[in-house]
Amino acid sequence: MAELMEQSGQMESHTAGIFRTAATVKGGRRFSFGAMVIVGDRRGKIGYGHAKSTEVPTAIEKAEKHARRGTIKVPLLGGTIPHEVEGRFLASRVRLLPASPGTGVIAGTSVRSILELVGVTDCMTKCYGSTNKVNVIKAVFDALSQLRTKELIEELRGVDLGETDIEERVARGQRFMGTPAAGASKGRVLTADDVRVERPEEPKPEESKAEEAKSDDAPAEEAKADDAEAKTDDAPADGDKPADA
Repeated sequence: MAELMEQSGQMESHTAGIFRTAATVKGGRRFSFGAMVIVGDRRGKIGYGHAKSTEVPTAIEKAEKHARRGTIKVPLLGGTIPHEVEGRFLASRVRLLPASPGTGVIAGTSVRSILELVGVTDCMTKCYGSTNKVNVIKAVFDALSQLRTKELIEELRGVDLGETDIEERVARGQRFMGTPAAGASKGRVLTADDVRVERPEEPKPEESKAEEAKSDDAPAEEAKADDAEAKTDDAPADGDKPADA
């Protein structure tokens, strides 16, 4: 789970893995720990660090420092990436595919943690080759470092690319998700307050118990009323008193 780091920029950190190694020496075995930590601000800034130490907390702290020191800026298009890209590191290959709004992040644990911390909410991924956690993470960062915006490509090539396929899909998805109800502006994603439906208030437990008790006592009261009416009907009138013997 991402932990909030106490620094300007509201960076969050995620410990991707703790790795233990042992070295056999004359006196026995000497253990050391390695930590892989990812940091990001969920707005396009991301970094990772790998450090070792004889203590786990120290290794995590060193890895966080390395990650903050080596952050990169990733261009985003809405909640997805601008184009398809593939990253490599040793025997690991990771392909990142942009997706329409509402798709979500379809990825494994290691890749998902990176994309969520960078701010991607819609993306599809596929890993090839080695699935070693450290190699996969480095392959994902290699892919993110290759991302380019449409404006930069147009400036480098000197051409006008027009509206790309992913831009059209993002705009269509935003129009679909932002079709609104009364009070919602065009192109805005509906919130819980916009679509909230008023439900009738449920009776309190004490009130419901009182109502149940009244309903249970109602038949008995009706029976008493019927008996009282029968007695009044059977009672003789004042003028019909029996004569004395």
